[in-house]
Amino acid sequence: MGELAFVGLGLDDERGVSEAARSILSSSDVVFAEEYTSVAPPGTLERLGKLIGKPIVRLDRPLLESEGPILAALSNHPRVALVVVGDPFAATTHVALRLAAEKAGHRWSYCPNASILTAAAGFLGLMHYRFGRTVSLPIPTESFQPTSPLEWIAANRARDLHTLVLLDLRPEEGLFLTATRALSLLRERDPMGGFLHDSDRLAVVARVGRSDANAWVGSFARLRSLDFGPPMHALVVLAPTLHFEEEAALRRYEVPAEGSREHFP
Repeated sequence: MGELAFVGLGLDDERGVSEAARSILSSSDVVFAEEYTSVAPPGTLERLGKLIGKPIVRLDRPLLESEGPILAALSNHPRVALVVVGDPFAATTHVALRLAAEKAGHRWSYCPNASILTAAAGFLGLMHYRFGRTVSLPIPTESFQPTSPLEWIAANRARDLHTLVLLDLRPEEGLFLTATRALSLLRERDPMGGFLHDSDRLAVVARVGRSDANAWVGSFARLRSLDFGPPMHALVVLAPTLHFEEEAALRRYEVPAEGSREHFP
């Protein structure tokens, strides 16, 4: 039976891969990668493939969730690896794959890396233990426009906790839910301001872990007028009260109240 290595790429390009991870990938017979939970900078996987001396096979979401290609590779090779942007087990899909490999009699190993689940708070200067349940905001369709993200944001705020809001993407279609669009969606689903008022403070983080990472803090109404540049984006709905050190850390990202519309590269 084979061994499946789950390798985290981190939040930037191939330079974020540890020496241990590179050794694992170099010694693997087959290396797969998925980019549907997040996307690495262009050319990352190609450059990583050159570093480890073998091509990296991309799997789209249906192929990865089918588990077929990876389980087949494990049946024919002693060492198989899956490269995931961020940290491998931040997504439940990869945990399901791990369980499927175990059920088929294979071993697995884990090489963690940075994840937006912790990096967003760190970049902003917020205390990790003051976060409630993380929510995901999907790209809406006619048949799927859930209100549960708003309900969880409200529940977290009632407990005086921050909420990390992850934004959907469909890279195979070139679709990324931007923070600007996400803020509009939140207002559309809560038109009366029952969950989020215009004066409530939020933060937007963009491209965390990369050289052009940035963040903005302001009222819900103020942030809705901004453009935050290219993806990846995430939102943090701030708790109603802040520790004084959190407040001091956020100050550097505060958006001025004046100005009707600005663009941030």
